[in-house]
Amino acid sequence: MKSVFITRKIPELGVTILKANGCEVDVSPYDRPLSKMELIAALKVKPYDAVLALLTDKIDAEVMDAAPTVKIFADYTIGFDNFDIAEGKKRGVYMSNAPGGGADRVAEHAWALLLALTCRVVEGDKFIRSGKYVGWDPMLLPGIKLAGKTLGLIGAGRIGTEVARIASKGFGMRVAYHDIVRNQKIESLHGASYWPTMDDVLKQADVVSLHVPLTPETQHFICEKRLKLMKPTAYLINTSRGPVVDEAALVAALKAGTITGAGLDVFENEPAMAPGLAGLSNVVLTPHIASASLDARDDMARISAQNIVDVLAGGKPRNNVW
Repeated sequence: MKSVFITRKIPELGVTILKANGCEVDVSPYDRPLSKMELIAALKVKPYDAVLALLTDKIDAEVMDAAPTVKIFADYTIGFDNFDIAEGKKRGVYMSNAPGGGADRVAEHAWALLLALTCRVVEGDKFIRSGKYVGWDPMLLPGIKLAGKTLGLIGAGRIGTEVARIASKGFGMRVAYHDIVRNQKIESLHGASYWPTMDDVLKQADVVSLHVPLTPETQHFICEKRLKLMKPTAYLINTSRGPVVDEAALVAALKAGTITGAGLDVFENEPAMAPGLAGLSNVVLTPHIASASLDARDDMARISAQNIVDVLAGGKPRNNVW
């Protein structure tokens, strides 16, 4: 019987799929991220054939050394910056992610952050709960109308394409995008215009939404210099990975009025935030929950479990990342 270790509790659907395919499944008893030493100790308990990991698990050479029988590390997430891809490839150990698992939900959450900002929902909620509301006021908390404005997309994969669809079809916005790979679908179906550099998009966008993986090239690519390229009336939305934004530079830009506001679901040093960020009224913050719907979480469990099943049956994972 093949043995699988799951580093933290996930929806039961994933466990059911693994067991239905003849796997013995061990789930970490701790409902929290494992430290590296805890993960290594857990993997030495028995000769596991596969590991279903979370984005908080850093899978590097040291972890792989502790689990020499593992044939696949399957990530329960869309992004896979927690994997040492080069090391996995060198060893011939498959490493997979769960693309599509929660992609629509992440796009919806990006819009939730955007609407909360432009309609000033969080500020209004605090205002009324604090007892300050005394009646209708034509000058109270004015927001902006999105119709006719420009949405700037950095990254036009599945999530970015869905964000663009909502922008063009639902709100009548123009869409400008940049990606390392040009996306004909987003152009033909949603009228998006391609721009050869990210800076081109930042300069014209009223809203910038980030949908890129975390790589050495994207780390801090939203920096002080690029924030200054944006309109002072613009908003920044990040539901990708925290370190793609220089968080200290963002706090400074928000305080100085370099941009009007930001909606963040991810942070550079989670769970910590840059000093001063939490005290700003022109930001909306959520705790890395963009993909947190029951449907999305089940989908992620199904995809990651199926990647393991495919490998243990002698095949390749559908979503190998190297």
